[in-house]
Amino acid sequence: MSSLEQARRIAGIAQDKLAEDVVILDMRPVCIYTDFFVVCSGRNPRQVRAIWDDVRDRMKHDGERVLPRSVDGERESTWIVGDFLDVVLHVFTPETRSYYRL
Repeated sequence: MSSLEQARRIAGIAQDKLAEDVVILDMRPVCIYTDFFVVCSGRNPRQVRAIWDDVRDRMKHDGERVLPRSVDGERESTWIVGDFLDVVLHVFTPETRSYYRL
């Protein structure tokens, strides 16, 4: 699976969990450590956590067998970052996303 296909897959899973404002950003021209950012929002910390959990579980079990190399923010669940190497997923609450203007 190419990095773009992986980004689209992650974005699709997030949308299945009703993530809002889902955006795929091509980072290749400006960044050497990843190809794409997938940025999305959940309405509250509980939904942010549910989006992250579903992405992680489905990427692991639905044929891709892709695990994140690192994860941060699960405890607070206002901004969870999952690093899948070629794709980095950012799941925000609306307030946190607004603060960082993403």
